[in-house]
Amino acid sequence: MSETKPPDPDAEREVDLRSAWTRITARWYLPVAGLLIGAILGVLASASGGEVFRGRTLLYLGQPFTTSGGGQIQSLATNPKTVSQIIRGEVALRKASRDSGLTLGQLRGHISSAAVVSAGQGKNVTPLVEITVDASAGHKAEKAANSLANAVIGSVSTYVDQKIALLNRQIASSKAELADIDQRISTAVAQQQAVIKDKTISSTDKLIAINTYNNTISFSEQRRGTVQQELFQNQQLLSLAQNVEQSKIVQPAVASKTTATSRRNSALIGALIGLLLGALAAAIADPFLQRRAARSAA
Repeated sequence: MSETKPPDPDAEREVDLRSAWTRITARWYLPVAGLLIGAILGVLASASGGEVFRGRTLLYLGQPFTTSGGGQIQSLATNPKTVSQIIRGEVALRKASRDSGLTLGQLRGHISSAAVVSAGQGKNVTPLVEITVDASAGHKAEKAANSLANAVIGSVSTYVDQKIALLNRQIASSKAELADIDQRISTAVAQQQAVIKDKTISSTDKLIAINTYNNTISFSEQRRGTVQQELFQNQQLLSLAQNVEQSKIVQPAVASKTTATSRRNSALIGALIGLLLGALAAAIADPFLQRRAARSAA
Protein backbone atom coordinates (compact mmCIF):
# COMPACT_ATOMS: atom_id res chain seq x y z
CA MET A 1 0.00 0.00 0.00
CA SER A 2 1.30 3.41 -0.85
CA GLU A 3 1.63 5.90 1.99
CA THR A 4 -0.13 9.28 1.73
CA LYS A 5 2.36 12.13 1.97
CA PRO A 6 1.52 14.83 4.52
CA PRO A 7 0.87 18.30 3.07
CA ASP A 8 3.88 20.57 2.76
CA PRO A 9 3.22 23.73 4.88
CA ASP A 10 5.81 25.75 2.98
CA ALA A 11 4.17 24.95 -0.32
CA GLU A 12 0.73 25.83 1.03
CA ARG A 13 2.07 29.12 2.39
CA GLU A 14 3.63 29.93 -0.97
CA VAL A 15 0.32 29.21 -2.72
CA ASP A 16 -1.55 31.45 -0.25
CA LEU A 17 0.87 34.32 -0.72
CA ARG A 18 0.76 33.95 -4.49
CA SER A 19 -3.04 33.89 -4.41
CA ALA A 20 -3.14 36.99 -2.21
CA TRP A 21 -0.78 38.83 -4.53
CA THR A 22 -2.91 37.86 -7.51
CA ARG A 23 -6.02 39.24 -5.82
CA ILE A 24 -4.20 42.48 -4.94
CA THR A 25 -2.95 43.02 -8.48
CA ALA A 26 -6.39 42.25 -9.84
CA ARG A 27 -7.87 45.02 -7.72
CA TRP A 28 -4.88 47.37 -7.91
CA TYR A 29 -7.10 50.40 -7.75
CA LEU A 30 -7.89 49.74 -4.08
CA PRO A 31 -4.28 50.16 -2.82
CA VAL A 32 -3.82 53.17 -5.09
CA ALA A 33 -7.03 54.74 -3.83
CA GLY A 34 -6.00 53.98 -0.25
CA LEU A 35 -2.63 55.63 -0.82
CA LEU A 36 -4.18 58.82 -2.23
CA ILE A 37 -6.94 59.03 0.37
CA GLY A 38 -4.46 58.33 3.19
CA ALA A 39 -2.12 61.09 2.00
CA ILE A 40 -4.99 63.58 1.79
CA LEU A 41 -6.27 62.65 5.23
CA GLY A 42 -2.74 62.95 6.63
CA VAL A 43 -2.37 66.48 5.30
CA LEU A 44 -5.81 67.44 6.63
CA ALA A 45 -5.00 65.97 10.03
CA SER A 46 -1.75 67.92 10.13
CA ALA A 47 -3.52 71.16 9.20
CA SER A 48 -6.17 70.66 11.88
CA GLY A 49 -3.64 69.63 14.52
CA GLY A 50 -3.19 73.23 15.69
CA GLU A 51 -0.23 75.57 15.61
CA VAL A 52 2.57 76.03 18.09
CA PHE A 53 4.91 78.96 18.60
CA ARG A 54 8.65 78.46 18.50
CA GLY A 55 10.95 80.86 20.33
CA ARG A 56 14.62 80.83 19.39
CA THR A 57 17.35 82.60 21.38
CA LEU A 58 20.82 82.96 19.90
CA LEU A 59 23.40 82.69 22.68
CA TYR A 60 27.11 83.49 22.62
CA LEU A 61 28.95 81.43 25.24
CA GLY A 62 32.13 83.49 25.18
CA GLN A 63 35.80 82.49 24.94
CA PRO A 64 37.55 83.03 28.29
CA PHE A 65 41.28 83.79 28.29
CA THR A 66 43.88 83.95 31.01
CA THR A 67 44.05 87.05 33.23
CA SER A 68 46.78 88.54 31.04
CA GLY A 69 44.74 88.04 27.87
CA GLY A 70 46.92 85.17 26.67
CA GLY A 71 45.76 81.68 25.71
CA GLN A 72 42.20 80.43 25.95
CA ILE A 73 41.37 78.39 29.03
CA GLN A 74 39.06 75.39 29.37
CA SER A 75 35.81 76.19 31.18
CA LEU A 76 32.08 75.53 31.11
CA ALA A 77 31.82 77.88 28.14
CA THR A 78 34.12 75.62 26.09
CA ASN A 79 32.27 72.38 26.91
CA PRO A 80 29.85 71.49 24.07
CA LYS A 81 27.50 69.66 26.48
CA THR A 82 27.12 72.55 28.93
CA VAL A 83 24.07 74.24 27.40
CA SER A 84 22.12 71.02 26.90
CA GLN A 85 22.68 69.94 30.50
CA ILE A 86 21.85 73.32 32.04
CA ILE A 87 18.59 74.00 30.17
CA ARG A 88 17.29 70.52 31.05
CA GLY A 89 18.22 70.88 34.70
CA GLU A 90 15.51 71.31 37.32
CA VAL A 91 16.78 74.72 38.46
CA ALA A 92 16.68 76.25 34.98
CA LEU A 93 13.32 74.65 34.17
CA ARG A 94 11.69 75.96 37.36
CA LYS A 95 13.03 79.46 36.70
CA ALA A 96 11.79 79.36 33.09
CA SER A 97 8.41 78.12 34.31
CA ARG A 98 8.07 81.07 36.70
CA ASP A 99 9.22 83.57 34.09
CA SER A 100 7.03 82.31 31.24
CA GLY A 101 3.92 80.93 32.94
CA LEU A 102 4.42 77.51 31.34
CA THR A 103 4.22 74.43 33.51
CA LEU A 104 7.16 72.07 33.90
CA GLY A 105 5.26 69.50 31.87
CA GLN A 106 4.82 71.99 29.03
CA LEU A 107 8.55 72.70 29.04
CA ARG A 108 9.93 69.18 29.31
CA GLY A 109 10.27 67.63 25.88
CA HIS A 110 9.70 70.98 24.16
CA ILE A 111 13.14 72.56 24.58
CA SER A 112 16.29 71.95 22.60
CA SER A 113 19.70 73.42 21.91
CA ALA A 114 21.98 73.23 18.90
CA ALA A 115 25.43 74.58 18.15
CA VAL A 116 25.57 77.01 15.24
CA VAL A 117 28.47 75.86 13.11
CA SER A 118 29.73 76.65 9.64
CA ALA A 119 30.86 74.15 7.06
CA GLY A 120 34.01 72.35 8.17
CA GLN A 121 33.81 73.70 11.72
CA GLY A 122 33.58 71.29 14.61
CA LYS A 123 30.89 71.61 17.29
CA ASN A 124 33.58 71.61 19.99
CA VAL A 125 34.96 74.99 18.95
CA THR A 126 31.85 77.08 18.38
CA PRO A 127 30.67 79.44 21.16
CA LEU A 128 27.37 80.15 19.35
CA VAL A 129 24.30 78.13 20.43
CA GLU A 130 20.61 78.38 19.58
CA ILE A 131 18.07 77.56 22.32
CA THR A 132 14.56 76.64 21.12
CA VAL A 133 11.30 76.42 23.07
CA ASP A 134 7.94 75.31 21.62
CA ALA A 135 4.77 76.52 23.35
CA SER A 136 1.10 77.22 22.67
CA ALA A 137 1.58 80.99 23.14
CA GLY A 138 4.23 83.11 21.45
CA HIS A 139 5.08 85.38 24.40
CA LYS A 140 5.49 82.35 26.67
CA ALA A 141 7.86 80.67 24.24
CA GLU A 142 9.92 83.88 24.06
CA LYS A 143 10.10 84.33 27.83
CA ALA A 144 11.02 80.70 28.40
CA ALA A 145 13.79 80.72 25.76
CA ASN A 146 15.29 83.94 27.13
CA SER A 147 15.06 82.64 30.70
CA LEU A 148 16.92 79.45 29.78
CA ALA A 149 19.58 81.51 27.97
CA ASN A 150 20.06 83.68 31.06
CA ALA A 151 20.37 80.54 33.17
CA VAL A 152 23.21 79.38 30.93
CA ILE A 153 24.91 82.80 31.13
CA GLY A 154 24.67 82.79 34.91
CA SER A 155 26.36 79.39 35.07
CA VAL A 156 29.18 79.85 32.57
CA SER A 157 30.14 83.52 33.12
CA THR A 158 31.33 83.39 36.75
CA TYR A 159 35.03 83.58 35.90
CA VAL A 160 34.63 86.33 33.31
CA ASP A 161 32.28 88.36 35.54
CA GLN A 162 34.85 88.29 38.37
CA LYS A 163 37.57 89.23 35.90
CA ILE A 164 35.56 92.21 34.65
CA ALA A 165 34.88 93.37 38.20
CA LEU A 166 38.60 93.18 39.03
CA LEU A 167 39.57 95.10 35.89
CA ASN A 168 37.03 97.80 36.69
CA ARG A 169 38.53 98.22 40.17
CA GLN A 170 42.04 98.41 38.73
CA ILE A 171 40.96 100.99 36.15
CA ALA A 172 39.23 103.09 38.81
CA SER A 173 42.35 102.89 41.00
CA SER A 174 44.59 103.95 38.10
CA LYS A 175 42.36 106.91 37.29
CA ALA A 176 42.34 107.99 40.92
CA GLU A 177 46.15 107.74 41.09
CA LEU A 178 46.52 109.75 37.86
CA ALA A 179 44.33 112.48 39.31
CA ASP A 180 46.48 112.50 42.47
CA ILE A 181 49.68 112.68 40.40
CA ASP A 182 48.32 115.56 38.34
CA GLN A 183 47.46 117.38 41.57
CA ARG A 184 50.97 116.84 42.97
CA ILE A 185 52.55 118.10 39.76
CA SER A 186 50.31 121.17 39.69
CA THR A 187 51.10 121.93 43.34
CA ALA A 188 54.84 121.48 42.81
CA VAL A 189 54.83 123.76 39.76
CA ALA A 190 52.84 126.42 41.59
CA GLN A 191 55.14 126.29 44.62
CA GLN A 192 58.20 126.38 42.39
CA GLN A 193 56.94 129.53 40.64
CA ALA A 194 56.18 131.10 44.01
CA VAL A 195 59.75 130.46 45.19
CA ILE A 196 61.17 131.92 42.00
CA LYS A 197 59.13 135.11 42.46
CA ASP A 198 59.86 135.43 46.20
CA LYS A 199 62.64 138.04 46.60
CA THR A 200 63.01 137.40 50.30
CA ILE A 201 64.59 133.99 49.75
CA SER A 202 68.32 133.83 49.21
CA SER A 203 69.67 132.55 45.94
CA THR A 204 71.11 129.42 47.57
CA ASP A 205 67.86 128.50 49.27
CA LYS A 206 65.95 129.33 46.13
CA LEU A 207 68.19 127.01 44.07
CA ILE A 208 67.78 124.16 46.54
CA ALA A 209 63.98 124.59 46.57
CA ILE A 210 63.78 124.74 42.77
CA ASN A 211 65.80 121.49 42.42
CA THR A 212 63.60 119.80 45.00
CA TYR A 213 60.46 120.75 43.11
CA ASN A 214 62.06 119.65 39.83
CA ASN A 215 62.79 116.22 41.31
CA THR A 216 59.23 115.94 42.57
CA ILE A 217 57.81 116.92 39.18
CA SER A 218 60.18 114.55 37.32
CA PHE A 219 59.34 111.58 39.57
CA SER A 220 55.62 112.30 39.34
CA GLU A 221 55.76 112.47 35.54
CA GLN A 222 57.60 109.13 35.37
CA ARG A 223 55.05 107.56 37.68
CA ARG A 224 52.29 109.10 35.60
CA GLY A 225 53.61 107.38 32.46
CA THR A 226 53.72 104.01 34.23
CA VAL A 227 50.19 104.34 35.60
CA GLN A 228 48.91 105.55 32.24
CA GLN A 229 50.38 102.46 30.55
CA GLU A 230 48.75 100.18 33.15
CA LEU A 231 45.44 101.98 32.57
CA PHE A 232 45.60 101.47 28.80
CA GLN A 233 46.45 97.79 29.24
CA ASN A 234 43.60 97.19 31.69
CA GLN A 235 41.16 99.03 29.42
CA GLN A 236 42.17 96.75 26.54
CA LEU A 237 41.73 93.66 28.73
CA LEU A 238 38.34 94.94 29.85
CA SER A 239 37.23 95.44 26.26
CA LEU A 240 38.42 91.92 25.42
CA ALA A 241 36.55 90.46 28.41
CA GLN A 242 33.30 92.31 27.66
CA ASN A 243 33.23 91.74 23.89
CA VAL A 244 34.90 88.35 23.45
CA GLU A 245 35.11 86.45 26.72
CA GLN A 246 31.76 87.28 28.32
CA SER A 247 28.63 85.26 27.51
CA LYS A 248 25.70 87.23 26.13
CA ILE A 249 22.41 86.91 24.29
CA VAL A 250 23.08 87.86 20.68
CA GLN A 251 19.46 87.74 19.54
CA PRO A 252 16.58 87.57 22.05
CA ALA A 253 13.81 85.13 21.26
CA VAL A 254 11.13 86.18 18.78
CA ALA A 255 8.38 83.56 18.45
CA SER A 256 7.18 82.32 15.08
CA LYS A 257 4.27 80.08 14.19
CA THR A 258 4.87 76.49 13.16
CA THR A 259 2.66 73.45 12.73
CA ALA A 260 2.61 70.88 15.50
CA THR A 261 3.50 68.10 13.04
CA SER A 262 5.17 68.13 9.66
CA ARG A 263 2.68 68.00 6.78
CA ARG A 264 5.14 66.00 4.72
CA ASN A 265 5.56 63.38 7.43
CA SER A 266 1.80 63.26 8.04
CA ALA A 267 1.16 62.76 4.33
CA LEU A 268 3.72 59.95 4.13
CA ILE A 269 2.34 58.16 7.17
CA GLY A 270 -1.24 58.55 5.95
CA ALA A 271 -0.29 57.30 2.49
CA LEU A 272 1.44 54.23 3.93
CA ILE A 273 -1.52 53.37 6.14
CA GLY A 274 -3.92 53.88 3.24
CA LEU A 275 -1.79 51.69 1.00
CA LEU A 276 -1.73 48.86 3.54
CA LEU A 277 -5.49 49.09 4.15
CA GLY A 278 -6.17 49.16 0.39
CA ALA A 279 -3.97 46.11 -0.16
CA LEU A 280 -5.75 44.30 2.67
CA ALA A 281 -9.14 45.16 1.18
CA ALA A 282 -8.01 43.90 -2.24
CA ALA A 283 -6.72 40.65 -0.72
CA ILE A 284 -9.93 39.79 1.14
CA ALA A 285 -12.41 41.20 -1.38
CA ASP A 286 -12.80 38.01 -3.48
CA PRO A 287 -13.21 35.55 -0.54
CA PHE A 288 -15.68 37.95 1.09
CA LEU A 289 -17.73 38.34 -2.09
CA GLN A 290 -17.68 34.59 -2.71
CA ARG A 291 -18.99 33.82 0.77
CA ARG A 292 -21.64 36.49 0.41
CA ALA A 293 -22.73 35.06 -2.95
CA ALA A 294 -22.86 31.54 -1.49
CA ARG A 295 -25.07 32.72 1.35
CA SER A 296 -27.38 34.47 -1.08
CA ALA A 297 -27.64 31.32 -3.23
CA ALA A 298 -28.44 29.17 -0.21
